[in-house]
Order: sequence, then C-alpha cells, then structure tokens
Amino acid sequence: MTANRAKRAERKEDTTRAAPRTAKPAARPGAARAVHGSADALGSDRGSPRVGAPGRARREPDDGTQLDHRKAAILNAVVAEYIETAQPVGSAHITGNPGVEVSSATVRSEMAALERDGYLAQPHTSAGRIPTDKGYRFFVDHLGRPGTLGPHERHEVRRFFAHVHGEVEDLLGRTSGLLASLTDYAAVVVGPRHESATIRSVQLVGLSPRLALLVVVLSDGAVEKRAVDLPADTSDDLLAQAATHLATCARGGTLANPGTVPELRDQALNAVVRCGVAALGELAAAGEPDHVFVGGSSHMASAFDAVETVRSVLSILEQQLVVVGLIEDILDRGLSVAIGAEHGFEPLASCALVLAPVAIEGEVAGTIGVVGPTRMHYPRALAAVELVGEQLGEHLGAGTSTGRSGSGRAKASEPGRVSRPGKRRREPARGG
Repeated sequence: MTANRAKRAERKEDTTRAAPRTAKPAARPGAARAVHGSADALGSDRGSPRVGAPGRARREPDDGTQLDHRKAAILNAVVAEYIETAQPVGSAHITGNPGVEVSSATVRSEMAALERDGYLAQPHTSAGRIPTDKGYRFFVDHLGRPGTLGPHERHEVRRFFAHVHGEVEDLLGRTSGLLASLTDYAAVVVGPRHESATIRSVQLVGLSPRLALLVVVLSDGAVEKRAVDLPADTSDDLLAQAATHLATCARGGTLANPGTVPELRDQALNAVVRCGVAALGELAAAGEPDHVFVGGSSHMASAFDAVETVRSVLSILEQQLVVVGLIEDILDRGLSVAIGAEHGFEPLASCALVLAPVAIEGEVAGTIGVVGPTRMHYPRALAAVELVGEQLGEHLGAGTSTGRSGSGRAKASEPGRVSRPGKRRREPARGG
C-alpha cells in the first residue's frame, strides 16, 4: 500500500511538472507534429538530437484559434488532473494552480469556452470536464518539460540491459515486458528488418564431414543460420579456407546481394564455397515477416472501463501485420504520439500510441512504443519509450560489433544448439 501511494505521488508530480506555465504559439494547421521525449531520461545532458529520439513539432488547433495564457494553463491543469484521477475535473480542483490564480467563477467560464472550442467535454450536466482528443493533443504538443523516470526505474533499465542475453527474439520480447512494467501500458516492439542490413561476418561451422552450419552476423544485431550440405567429406582445413574466402567477399554486402565471390584454383575448395553461396541465397529468398512483440497486454483490462473495448484492443494487438502497418503509417506522417482518431484506425479510436524508432549505429532498425488509453500519462510514457529504445539500440549495436568470421567443427555432443535445416533463427552476435 505504501509503495503504491509513493508511486502514485511520483506520477502525479511528473504530470504536474509537465504542465507548462505558458502556452507557446503553435505551427500551421495540418503540419506534422511529434513530441520531444525526455531530454535525458538517464540524467546526463546531451547537446545534439539523437536518432530515435522524438523530435518537436507543433500545430495549431484545427479551427485556427489560439489559446491565451489563462485558457492554456486551465486546459493543462484539467488534463493533468484527469490523467491522475480519471474523474471529471471541476473548477475547484484547479483554482490556484500555476497560471490559474483566479476565482472559481472565472475558471468555470474559461472551461465553458474551452468546451465550445472542442478541447474539453462535459459527460454530465452537473459534472466537471474531461479532455477531448484535441485537448490531449494541445497538452502533448505544449509539454514544457517532459517527465523523467525515477532513479529506481533508470537503474532497473540499466541492470536489465547489462544482464540480458539470448536470441534476438527473446531479447525483444523481454524488452516489451520491461517497457510495459515501467509504464503500466501494453508495450510493442517491432524487430529489425534485413533488407538493408549488411553482413558483418560469415562463419561455416562443421557439424559432420558432410554437413555444416552457415552463420551470418548482420549489422542490425541478427544472426542468421542455414544448414549446408557439403559435396563430399570435407576436412576442417578445407572448411576453414572456404569460410575465410566467403567472409572476405561477402562482408559489407547484404543477404540479397552479398557481392561477387570469385572462383579459386582448387576445385574441391570451390565446391565448398559454392555451397556456402547457395545457402546465402536461400537465406535471402526465404524472407521473413516483421516480428512484433507485445508485452503487458494484461494492463489493458485496468486501462479501459468497457469490456468490449478491452477485447477489441487485445484482438488488434494480436494481428502482427495490422500493428506493423499502423506503426509505419504513424511514423511516416511525422508523429511520435498518435491520439485517438489521429491514427485513422477506428478499432483503436480510444487509444493513444507513443512510438520511437530503435537505431543501431545511426540506422533505424526497428520501433518501440506503448499503447494505452487516451488518458495516458504522456510525459512518463515518452520518457520510458525514449530510454528503453535508446538502451535497446545500444545493446544490439554492441552485440554486432564483436562478430568475427571463421570456422570450426561443432561438438557432436551439442546437437541441441543447432537449428533444424532450413529453419531461421536470430540471436545477438557474440565474439569468437
């Protein structure tokens, strides 16, 4: 009980700090907008923007009106209070807040004006007001200082990535669980694609005199495997020479276009190299759909009042192609936060999405984000998405930097470590 009260108090403080004292002019209607995440969720200053960190862009209200200082302060106070309590907000609850040092009667008048302009709604005649999607958008676009995670959460994220190991799929799945636990929303992680990933190293691991395993380390943090049938009994020395030649020629290329692998004088060696080239082609031809990992789906039950809404949201999150298409469309339109009907997908009209690209050495290699109700704690969600996405990119990038080419004969006593022929698996690259 004490821990829950402390956590709630911390979140309320973050939300209150996020409400600006003044509202700045917005950009032109229709302009793409994104929200600046925490300038430094880890607590240190960084002067230049990072790939993967949400940028800042704003737009004016759809009707072309602008809010004066007092209306903006009242609106932000209403949004912050409603995010915390989930109860309609009356004038008495926000009178005296920064920028709202006026009487309750004046606050009621301003709230009525905000309702006419579409920023607030009144669920019942005698009730207070709640924000509309337009009100949330104003709040998000005018965050004076996005929230930050507390020291405990920052330490939890650091410790997670310092100790997490395993295949890429397992890493991404566990990362979605971490983000869900930090935000109390469903977390979505879209794994990296391979179309533009370059080959870091190629290895041929001998399994038997007539069977080897091709292991390809890619620049996006993935390790692809393919069984290779050898033309005849192949010695360790011949396999090592073939692996060295293949790695030298293919490094820097892609699975679809590994580059030219020239013929050698030794015909036996050429036969083994051709087998490796054929396996590379099979990896490229096999293709692979985007991997979507959803963590914290159980949080949806407490986020929405209507059971049908929960069922609809969970059903959508189970459809990988739909989720990937939705995320790509949102990012293509320059958004890092999509609220309600903004994403144009009716089944999720009661939801908000906070997204950020995952970058490996400056190249976008995936996406991370959270899905929750429009009554989302936006400052905290932005800070968590940015921090976890940044750490994930660094972790994947560190894994790819240790890949080395070579070959060796696998121990016969470890068959469980080898994928079945034709089955593709990915795991973080390891040195040696």
